[in-house]
Amino acid sequence: MHVHLKVQSIVMHFSKKCSVFKVVLSALLLVALLQLLYLSFISKLHGKQQRYKYSELFGSKKTSHQERNPRLEHLRYSLSTGGIFDGSGQYRVYKNLIKSDFSTNQKPGADPRSHHLALASHTTSNNLHHLNSLLERWQNPLSVAIFAHGQDVKFATTFVYALSLFCPQIQALVDFHLVCHSGEMASFPEQDRGHFDGLEEKGYIGVFAKLESYRDKYKNYAIDSNVSYPNNLLRNVARSGTDAAYIMVIDIDMIPSANLHHQFVTMLMKHEPAADKVLVLPAFEIRHTRKMPASKSELVQLYQVGEVRPFYDELCPRCQAPTNYSQWVNLPSKSSGPMEVAYTINWADPWEPFYIGAQSVPLYDENFRQYGFNRISQACELHIAGYRFSVVSNAFVVHKGFKVQGDFHSRKDEENQKKRLFFRSFKESLKAKYPNSPHRC
Repeated sequence: MHVHLKVQSIVMHFSKKCSVFKVVLSALLLVALLQLLYLSFISKLHGKQQRYKYSELFGSKKTSHQERNPRLEHLRYSLSTGGIFDGSGQYRVYKNLIKSDFSTNQKPGADPRSHHLALASHTTSNNLHHLNSLLERWQNPLSVAIFAHGQDVKFATTFVYALSLFCPQIQALVDFHLVCHSGEMASFPEQDRGHFDGLEEKGYIGVFAKLESYRDKYKNYAIDSNVSYPNNLLRNVARSGTDAAYIMVIDIDMIPSANLHHQFVTMLMKHEPAADKVLVLPAFEIRHTRKMPASKSELVQLYQVGEVRPFYDELCPRCQAPTNYSQWVNLPSKSSGPMEVAYTINWADPWEPFYIGAQSVPLYDENFRQYGFNRISQACELHIAGYRFSVVSNAFVVHKGFKVQGDFHSRKDEENQKKRLFFRSFKESLKAKYPNSPHRC
């Protein structure tokens, strides 16, 4: 009997301990559950606050946080990938940071000739305002690669989104890509509200006005003493950002002749250019006070009175001389007719033509940055690879403003000299790349 009572007492003791343990465990579980509910609530509240910030920054009924915003979703996804490094490992590339409706709506497996020809361009954020006049003239698919450094990474990211939101033509036609240093990462500027005051009311006109006010931040490529503008990397990023069968690469401050796209498509319907041929577009520069010519007849009139002249006429006349401007200007005028090959010419050092070429054309060598030989090197490779240069009869590109001495930053000549030495080794490497080529440059 005594033993039985003792055992019963021990059981009751452990039973009480177990009950206390259960109560403590239940309390801990309840606290944990409440913490999860609290964190979930805070997370949802934070998400609503962020969505409200976005709708405030770029507010309109169409972009209310109550509705799905595919552009913002795509931007967030693009940024979340962290981009990819270029071949040198020095730059981070965000491909298709913003995609146009045209690119988004392309069906998988569709013939890339469905849009035939795309324009590719490159810029810094302070020259992005040129996109407005370029798109007014082009009005067809356009791929733009932007280089940004430091605080400009945030600035460029945000204004790309603002442009794609406010401007219907940009929404429809422009794909944006962003390049920055590998040590930098793009992010959406959730806190930097000052840049966007009043943009909602003014729409895309306000965005371009804001970009215009930013134009004088840098003088040409003088971004920073230790920062080189990777122009050839940007050209390649812009080129590869479109699946068009043919591509035309120009600088952001250049304008093509009107109807160039239509003229090329008309020619294409009759016969495709040979795979080893590029179509050269004579390049000009115009006095900054003059209106951009739309047709060849308008351009020739300005050319005859000195308001238009060959591109780089003062700084490097040999760089465009092989185009043979006098022959082109005196061709019979066919401004409204289809694009035709006027004459074919041999490459000559140091020619750097602008042209329409197939996507299979060799890429630009990305080791050339800043000033010096960045386009010359590519034309040299085309020549060694066996490409023929055919000048078209009635299409052209025009740079805004005359290129004159003193317009460039102080280190331009020094950079040019360094690239001249590098160009020599580049030419040697082409001998190994094209061992059977009879051409040299």
